[in-house]
Amino acid sequence: MRAALTNPSSTIASTRAKHHRRPSRARRASSSSSTASSSADANPVLICPGLGNQSSDYDELVEILRARGHAVVVANVARIDWARNAAGVVKPSYWQGTLEPRPTVDWYLERCKSAVRELRETYGAQGKVSMLAHSAGGWLARVYIDTYDEEGDIGRLVSLGSPMKPVPRDVPGVIDQTRGILTYVDEKLRTVKELAPISVTCVAGTYLRGRGTFGGVSSAQAFIVGQGYKQVCGDADADGDGITPVETALMDDAEHIILEGIYHTPLGAGDDRPWYGSPGVVERWANAL
Repeated sequence: MRAALTNPSSTIASTRAKHHRRPSRARRASSSSSTASSSADANPVLICPGLGNQSSDYDELVEILRARGHAVVVANVARIDWARNAAGVVKPSYWQGTLEPRPTVDWYLERCKSAVRELRETYGAQGKVSMLAHSAGGWLARVYIDTYDEEGDIGRLVSLGSPMKPVPRDVPGVIDQTRGILTYVDEKLRTVKELAPISVTCVAGTYLRGRGTFGGVSSAQAFIVGQGYKQVCGDADADGDGITPVETALMDDAEHIILEGIYHTPLGAGDDRPWYGSPGVVERWANAL
């Protein structure tokens, strides 16, 4: 199982997640409880759930990271909480495609702030916090760092299949599903270079290549996925994790890790369809935390 740790000009290498490897003995801890002890040399981790996900979706990932010595807290998000984002629909900017993330997503940013507080108060975690952001949690983490992290708690950002680039405006048939939020994030928030000394690592997967044309029943899945990719990056014939195209997941000047055969979400993942947080896959990017 191999992963590609690249810069933007590097090529894709592969990881075959079905050949799972256990974390090395030196990196494992022995507790699986919510109060698992953490290693002094492992950064505390805040997991930022993706759109439509809830905190419990990441239980297995939490245990894997705790076994590596990290204190871990998932921002407290229930699936129904995402309905709060509908508040943006009443704004004229939503219909104009110029919606800004705040105050629509302030509820999520508050959950992240509470999770950082829990890391400090419950776990006694010291040092900088690593934000581990899944899917839309990636751009939400960027908003948090730039507008909510007054204390300078965050030291690293690692994104898993997160859309980090805005939807192209000049492609026919493409509608910005974020209604301008990703454009705002791209244009108004700090770049990777400007975020320094905060380090940024973007992890992308190549679970399925999309297709722009329907070639029959055998290619139906690729065609359907391709239409989704097109709405995100403007190109149906793209590689991606089934939801986020690779090119959209990689911020300029960040460290890039591209994993072959990796699915976007823990929902529906399994031995035959591993996602970023599956056993044997986490080890391919966890050193970035």
